[in-house]
Amino acid sequence: MAAIGALFMLVLNAAFFIMLIHIIMSWLINFNVLNLRQQFVAQIWYGLNRLLEPVYRPVRNILPNTGPLDLAPLVVFILIIWLRDFVVPMVFF
Repeated sequence: MAAIGALFMLVLNAAFFIMLIHIIMSWLINFNVLNLRQQFVAQIWYGLNRLLEPVYRPVRNILPNTGPLDLAPLVVFILIIWLRDFVVPMVFF
């Protein structure tokens, strides 16, 4: 059981850091620190969007429409932290 718990922790930690990079990049792009006309930045940004959009879409369908403010990344980020710090250690360790 500990091996399965360690695997879940690895996946949740990877998802945590990928989402953290995505959130920080979105801030830097919105404040014009990063420019999407640079090919390297655009490739990373569009790759992260393609990776995380299937995770965000079901959450966006549940949440009410808040206009330009997208709360789906925040909800998924909090869910990952809750799973990583509370649920997995209680169930597997």
